[in-house]
Amino acid sequence: MRKLAKAWAEGWAISRGTPSPVEVPEGYRIDVGLPNHVTRYVLPAHAPALAARLTEPGTWLKVCAEGLDLDERWQVEPAEYLMSTRLTAEALVSPPDHEVSVTTRGALIEVAVTNQGQMAARGQAALAGKYAVIDQVITEPAYRRRGLGTTVMQALAQAATSRGAATGVLVATADGRALYSRLGWRLASPVTAAWLGVVDHQQ
Repeated sequence: MRKLAKAWAEGWAISRGTPSPVEVPEGYRIDVGLPNHVTRYVLPAHAPALAARLTEPGTWLKVCAEGLDLDERWQVEPAEYLMSTRLTAEALVSPPDHEVSVTTRGALIEVAVTNQGQMAARGQAALAGKYAVIDQVITEPAYRRRGLGTTVMQALAQAATSRGAATGVLVATADGRALYSRLGWRLASPVTAAWLGVVDHQQ
């Protein structure tokens, strides 16, 4: 689990343009630096002592576990799922009247599916060693239920394997999990996301 957590942390940092993760005893820390997302901890297992001593608003936990015992300071998000698969360069199925473009920038691969110049679906993959971390796969509402999410995933897999990646890693929502399961992705662990909010001292 620690290998997958490390790969996901490294890929997420590349995808989001943050500093590289720093290894800590419990897992990995990413100094994101945004007002409501100052720091992110990616942990392969729950670390109650770490969670108890964190105090800065905008601190996030992403823990490969469910049913965490967190105190009332933490806001817990809906369940997520860490998933992985062995990547294969399948033939790309491009829906009629849609165009698929692939762009690479360093270790980041970006895929866009357009329809008559309009963005229909997109996604990206960050290369972390032999891992490709899939991130921000989105199909615009007007173009859903046309298989475009599958097209994006196939294009990302093709591009990633051509650059030496062998294993895909991602964290999915409940809805995303259904799509990725149909594409052969396997559940590695449930993920709990939680964050410390800004304290209103006037209340």
